[in-house]
Amino acid sequence: MMVSLLGLDPATYAPSALHDASRTFRETNCYVDIWIELLHALQIDPASAMAFACTVDFEGDQWTFFKPRAEELMRLYGIDVHEMQLYRPVVDQVLEQLRAGRAMTIETDSFYLPDTETTSYRRAHVKSSIVIEAIDPAGERLRYFHGYGYHELAGEDYRGVFRLGREFSAGVLAPYAELIRFDAGPRLSSEQLKSAARETLGRELAYKPARNPWTAFGERLKCDLARLLAGSDPAYHAYAFATVRQCGAAFEAAASFVEWMSDPPCAHAAMARDAFAHQAGGAKALLFKLARRRAFDPAPTIGQLAGDWEIAMDALECLAPGPARGAS
Repeated sequence: MMVSLLGLDPATYAPSALHDASRTFRETNCYVDIWIELLHALQIDPASAMAFACTVDFEGDQWTFFKPRAEELMRLYGIDVHEMQLYRPVVDQVLEQLRAGRAMTIETDSFYLPDTETTSYRRAHVKSSIVIEAIDPAGERLRYFHGYGYHELAGEDYRGVFRLGREFSAGVLAPYAELIRFDAGPRLSSEQLKSAARETLGRELAYKPARNPWTAFGERLKCDLARLLAGSDPAYHAYAFATVRQCGAAFEAAASFVEWMSDPPCAHAAMARDAFAHQAGGAKALLFKLARRRAFDPAPTIGQLAGDWEIAMDALECLAPGPARGAS
């Protein structure tokens, strides 16, 4: 029998608008994607959680792997997320938590995730994260959030995800897992949520990059470009995911947050939203230029995107409540 948290059906599930096919970057990263769909399934607009995407930085060789902050999930929705100790068979622990009305995130191998059919499914061993929503141990079926939707796997894939039916080296560590509790505090009402999200933005802005991240990225790209153009396809895809895909998805999520937060819209919100959208589009343009493997000068594009970042930050400073900045 299937034990389910929310009683969903992959055949009828409609993904969040943040995963619509019309998006510049339909997928963000594995962790943000699962939270987008989990919040959506809980009838929470996931755009309300995306303040953390506004202040991503260039970290020297990659852009920030942006993720929702646990303290903000608690503050906004009463959802508690913390690391889980896997000391028993994982299937048993999944069953117990689902029956208690809780969910689990778990790191797994995309080799066994059929929704990655066009990339890693049965092709490559790639670490990813899923949220388990339902499980049927007797039938070896699992339903889960991953990527831009809600999916089901079974049989050999089920055994692969849980590492069942074959021996593993003693040096293979248990996967990282988190417990998600939905009863840790109150969920804010719509109006309370908008006010609290503005305060969240203020806290995020207290830690915005000290230097324009596009300028920093431009300097690194200038050094990396010749090697990238002469390199292999896997090297390009790895670089693109860590850099232009990551920041492009972040800035598109930031645009969605600003649009949600500022309804009805105002001039500063429109400026921030448009500047973030321009950065998402510019990141996609760089993605395509790098994929062509032809020499080009990225400086004009980088310069424009750096200007858009400044516009976005200035506009956000006008939207966020000042006293909340730096608050814990």
